[in-house]
Amino acid sequence: MPGGTRRAKKPSEYVIHGSWPNAVIESRRAAQIAQTVSRRLAEAMTRQGLSANALAKASGVNRQVIANILAGQVWIDTVTLADLEEVLDEMLWPQHVAWPRNPQGEALEPLSE
Repeated sequence: MPGGTRRAKKPSEYVIHGSWPNAVIESRRAAQIAQTVSRRLAEAMTRQGLSANALAKASGVNRQVIANILAGQVWIDTVTLADLEEVLDEMLWPQHVAWPRNPQGEALEPLSE
């Protein structure tokens, strides 16, 4: 597998309890970022009244890929991210380097940024 086993688990498989994308998840930075992107995408689509089909048509991103991102089933790639952000005119990628840290030094994803 390219990249080793770092992508062996899907983002939503890091859920400890709750429902994706608002669940409490393990302290794995990539999964936290994927969760934030998923949540922001869902919120932007709701605000703008866009279905996955409408967003797919406008962005050129496959509808199933959008559904998979929303469900935490895939790791988003930069081309897809850029295409979605351009159409939505909103940032989906979080400023994760500024997230607070716990006493062990692990980044804590805030529920809102």
